[in-house]
Amino acid sequence: MTPIQLRDLYDARLRPWVEPDPPPGVVFERFGNLVRVTGREQGFVESGPDVGLAGAALDAEIARHRDHFAARGEEVEWKTRAHDRPADLTERLIAAGFEPEDPETVVIGLAADMIGAGEPPDGVRIRRTADPDDFARIAEMESAVWGEDWAWLGDDLARESAHDPDHFTVLVAEAGGEVVSAAWLAAKPGTGFGGLWGGSTLEAWRHRGIYRSLVAARARAALERGIEYLQVDASPDSRPVLERLGFVAVTTTTPYVWRPSRRSPDPA
Repeated sequence: MTPIQLRDLYDARLRPWVEPDPPPGVVFERFGNLVRVTGREQGFVESGPDVGLAGAALDAEIARHRDHFAARGEEVEWKTRAHDRPADLTERLIAAGFEPEDPETVVIGLAADMIGAGEPPDGVRIRRTADPDDFARIAEMESAVWGEDWAWLGDDLARESAHDPDHFTVLVAEAGGEVVSAAWLAAKPGTGFGGLWGGSTLEAWRHRGIYRSLVAARARAALERGIEYLQVDASPDSRPVLERLGFVAVTTTTPYVWRPSRRSPDPA
């Protein structure tokens, strides 16, 4: 398939996607071509490739979702793609107080093509886990990688894994009993797609093939679940690795985030 054909498939099957059986406390709500998710670490809004609104109507819709999370004292991410319509969506998000974060590249590959992506280096073992203690250790590793508190991640992984282990698979990479990397596969039931997340690695263990081996392990888990396509929102560091493995870039994605500490603009 061409990149455009893959992008069209991604749009048709995943945008926007409503989880059929979300974990307790997580709520998916649909508003036309928009989906709002409440109850996770932060709020989340995304749309199909066409939001279906423009001008003042779009401004009002953006404000509605921003104000929903403002009332909860929570930040919210509005996820955009480069080919979204209307073209001025991002300008209107900024005007409403949202701030852009670093863009990533959406890449898609066939799970069957990725099972030979790599094996872990000597001294590193990759295993699947559903153990909350492992999830806490993963959160500690992520905190060390990013230099900030990621304790929330342990709770999030535990909740997702306990609720739907058939569609959520966590892998941990260990060396000498230390968690050096971790990654997870989030299947999207009914779409044929699975998302690859995580992959952060402690600095001393980078450039040894751990990331590639985690891709291969998740590809095998995907095939076990009948998943044909793997999708990644790839950082500038991971994109070249994934493209060498056969993933295809189809668009870019930029999160726009509103935080309660930022005062919303007064209405005109």
